[in-house]
Amino acid sequence: MSRQTETRWQFGTNYDQDVPLLFEDSAPRTTPKDLMTEDYESLDYDICYNEPYKEMVKGSSSWIPKHLEAVKWILMFIIGATTGLVAVFIDFFVKKLSSLKFTTVDTYITPCGQDYKCLMAPLGILIAFNALFVLVASVLCAFEPIAAGSGIPEIKCYLNGVKVPHVVRLKTLIAKAVGVLFSVSGGLFVGKEGPMIHSGAVVGAGIPQFQSITFKKLNFNFPFFRSDRDKRDFVSAGAAAGVAAAFGAPIGGVLFSLEEGSSFWNQALTWRTFFCAMSATFTLNFMLSGLYFKEWGHLNIPGLIDFGLFQCHGGDCNLWTAMDLLFFIAMGLGGGLLGATFNAINKSITICRLRHPLFQRKYVRVLEAVFIAIVTAAVAFLAAMMLGQCKPLSVDSASTSNISESVRTYFCPPGYYNDMATLFFNPQEEAIKQLFHQEGAFSLSSLAIFFGFFFLLSCWTYGCLVPSGLFVPCLLCGAAYGRFVGNVLTSFFNLSSVYSGTFALIGSAAFLGGVVRMTISLTVILIESTNEISYGLPIMVTLIVAKWSGDFFNKGLYDIHINLKNVPLLEWEADRQMETLQVSEIMERKACYLHLKTRVHTIIDILKTTTHNAFPVVSSYRVLQEEEEGSTSRTGWEDISQHHHLMSVNAVDFPQQTIQQLRRHRSNSNDSIPNGDVPLQSDPSSVVFHGIVMRDHLVELLQNRVCFMEHSSSSTRPVMQFVDLTRDYPRYPSIHDMDLTGINLNMIIDVSRYMNTCPYTVSPTAPVSKVFNLFRTMGLRHLVVVNQIGELKGIVTRHNLTEQYLHHHLHQQRHGQPMRQDLF
Repeated sequence: MSRQTETRWQFGTNYDQDVPLLFEDSAPRTTPKDLMTEDYESLDYDICYNEPYKEMVKGSSSWIPKHLEAVKWILMFIIGATTGLVAVFIDFFVKKLSSLKFTTVDTYITPCGQDYKCLMAPLGILIAFNALFVLVASVLCAFEPIAAGSGIPEIKCYLNGVKVPHVVRLKTLIAKAVGVLFSVSGGLFVGKEGPMIHSGAVVGAGIPQFQSITFKKLNFNFPFFRSDRDKRDFVSAGAAAGVAAAFGAPIGGVLFSLEEGSSFWNQALTWRTFFCAMSATFTLNFMLSGLYFKEWGHLNIPGLIDFGLFQCHGGDCNLWTAMDLLFFIAMGLGGGLLGATFNAINKSITICRLRHPLFQRKYVRVLEAVFIAIVTAAVAFLAAMMLGQCKPLSVDSASTSNISESVRTYFCPPGYYNDMATLFFNPQEEAIKQLFHQEGAFSLSSLAIFFGFFFLLSCWTYGCLVPSGLFVPCLLCGAAYGRFVGNVLTSFFNLSSVYSGTFALIGSAAFLGGVVRMTISLTVILIESTNEISYGLPIMVTLIVAKWSGDFFNKGLYDIHINLKNVPLLEWEADRQMETLQVSEIMERKACYLHLKTRVHTIIDILKTTTHNAFPVVSSYRVLQEEEEGSTSRTGWEDISQHHHLMSVNAVDFPQQTIQQLRRHRSNSNDSIPNGDVPLQSDPSSVVFHGIVMRDHLVELLQNRVCFMEHSSSSTRPVMQFVDLTRDYPRYPSIHDMDLTGINLNMIIDVSRYMNTCPYTVSPTAPVSKVFNLFRTMGLRHLVVVNQIGELKGIVTRHNLTEQYLHHHLHQQRHGQPMRQDLF
């Protein structure tokens, strides 16, 4: 790790590259090459109102800008349908591979009868299948590491405004979709629902761009949605479509995007997202009904997971009663404690994976995943064969065909089945349905053993180098927990009115809520999945209790993984105690800025020696005064550019050799600047703020040679249009990769045409809580601080609003460190 990275992460979160400023007292001594690190950046959800954008909005006479709303609705349908097709692809091949594996193993187990000695062959076959499938999934993730895990933490960060590298690329989608079907088929205790959400987000990010960087020939001249703001809306819809396809819960998908991700929302986006989620559900339902039942158009399968119909048999039996709410609250408390334990164990394992030098090698991560698959197969096989109990077959709560297909009769006499094998030797979705609907089918010892093994193995598995969802493993583990509680109440307390299926469902909600700490969206998802609205109140109460009890010990698992990766995620609101801080106490003061007209060599040097993604555009009082007097001269703005160049280079404290090279370049140029015209100072208080220009736009201007000679007329100066300015979105070229040999370094670039003239600004006296709400709600990347007369005082970025950074400055304030008063 470079010294720069160490300095940026000194508060527990990485220093945002978007900071267009230079530390006054902690600038790292590094080279320009070392500066170009791959730290997390912010997305810019604010529209850049520059002249090219205004001309594009006003001057276009085609039908497309006038009907962009209709185009958005069409794209939402395409995104939803494509996400549904991805879900069909995953589900179809998971069922095929799982059927092949279990059928092959079953043919070797059945002839064994009561002979345990012949189990070595089926155990070896099971291990071989699982190891091979997991090896394929892990190798795919080795080529695209961002595809590992569920993807929900990464999408949550993206919707929060953090640019996570490779998170919405086509390669990630391929690795995710193909990898998850092999990891699930490989017997790992993972689900495909989390990766489905990630896959939907990638689809939502890619389709509206009308271009592909992987397939370069696929490029249409449609630049209207090539911005972080528009992409965020489509990613939100894609994530909702992923939830809808996974659970058959379109409303829950919309609430998931709202609760877990997006910092900005409006009514129009709600309607479009809901339409996209409905399109995904319809597509999945239509395709799977035709593939599995040969009934095209009958719509029998709403989602990848089906909880079945909850029906209580018997005269005194009810789904739940008012008295049961007390048990549900206690189960919610237990689910929160179990979830906190799960998160604590997984956090320790993840820290080991992140910090241990051995796990930095990809082949070690691949071998770890294969080893987990072998251990999981061995534990499941031996527990099913050795520890299971034989229970009599019953058809009271399920059809005969369902029982014959899902129960396992290994080492049991005719008319009986192995309860442990029924849970371990079925797909997880089928095991959940067994726990929900099989009355009296599982012994207390089998439920306890299954819960213990599944709890530990799923905790170990999540975070390894395979695509791995968390929803279904937590639902299955929680269902065993709830079913155990229901059996205890029935067996030891003689509560005959207890419906074990309801307790299994509440246990699933309690454990999943204790792990992920979701409330509103998870309540609606479970209600839609069960098709039973009467479960709304107990599920909601259970999830609230599970969240409160779990939050007492640690955060949700997604937030834990986000913090471990040092992603600068902004919470919904700042702590109330932050109202005592003013923005002047947390902002960055040493501004690295540009003037309205700047030499090419100055811009190149700044871009090569900084990693900032935006630069304030200013002018000095002297220039303004000369413009008023009509005497603005070549020296008037040229020496200011030279002054800024000296300031920016010395502020970052580059090695002496680099500074001498830059000064030698300036001495060899044709700039004739009288000494003493502008004082060499780095205090930005003597400049007036005009706007902010993006780094990517400066690179595009250089690449397209949009510069002019000193005495050229305005009519001959080249300009760029909006289409050309955004052509390379989202991967603009790097200044280090550009060929600048043919450009005249003494030419001039007028950045006033390309700067955002109306960015959000705040006063230095504004409270931090208010600035936090403005920054997060509007999805900003930079927030400029100016005083009452328009002087530039500093800039606030995501780094300045992270929890660690704010608490550090609050600690300084409480210990009496003086606040600078010269900023007002």
